[in-house]
Amino acid sequence: MEKRWKKLIKRGIVILFWIIVWYIAARIINKKIIFVGPADVARSLASQVFTKTFWITIGYSMSRIGLGFMTAFILGVIIGMLAYRYKIIKDLLEPVIVLMKSIPVASFVILALIWIGSANLAVLVGFSIVFPLIYVNTIAGLDNADRKLLEMAQVFKVGGWRQFKYIYEPALLPFLMSGCKTALGMCWKSGIAAEVIGVPARSIGERLYMAKIYLNTADLFAWTIVIIVLSALTEKLLIYLLSQISIGR
Repeated sequence: MEKRWKKLIKRGIVILFWIIVWYIAARIINKKIIFVGPADVARSLASQVFTKTFWITIGYSMSRIGLGFMTAFILGVIIGMLAYRYKIIKDLLEPVIVLMKSIPVASFVILALIWIGSANLAVLVGFSIVFPLIYVNTIAGLDNADRKLLEMAQVFKVGGWRQFKYIYEPALLPFLMSGCKTALGMCWKSGIAAEVIGVPARSIGERLYMAKIYLNTADLFAWTIVIIVLSALTEKLLIYLLSQISIGR
């Protein structure tokens, strides 16, 4: 418990340090249209956080980005397992995965906007970013399973489900956790970028776009902080759920 408190205090000091640096930088620049201080951002957040529109906006973007992530996560794990089991599937999907990993987000967002419109743009863009990461990490995790344990399981005729539960799953979970940490952050970044380009109504992307139009830098900073907080919270929740699977095992 004492160690935990020390860690929290240390983190608080670091955050306070950077807030002070931020405040000093804002005072030096002294042009609110370019750079605002923490007090201006706090006022902007305070003026919005108790409004219904604020939470509707967060709910809209979270639901679409979350749907894109969870769909990609589930399919990435399932298809990754199939590709590990059947090499023909892995060979067939290889060019698709390479394409999904290398295509510029901006280009894909514009194409997706033409194909499906702006309402569900963040879902498709988030999916395209997350799927290859989860797919690749799933295969890597299964490849990392202990070969000696697998040989022993075959000798003693251990069933496929028990092999997965006690040999493959412990090897897979660390790779999934690592992949999720990267994928979720990228999903938020790409999803919000898609919303800024598509400007769907009641989305965080729309609020960022309007802040740009009206040169409201305080709102721009405020919504950026909201995105960072949401990304961090959803990442911690997901890692916690995956760790519970590991503990439950």
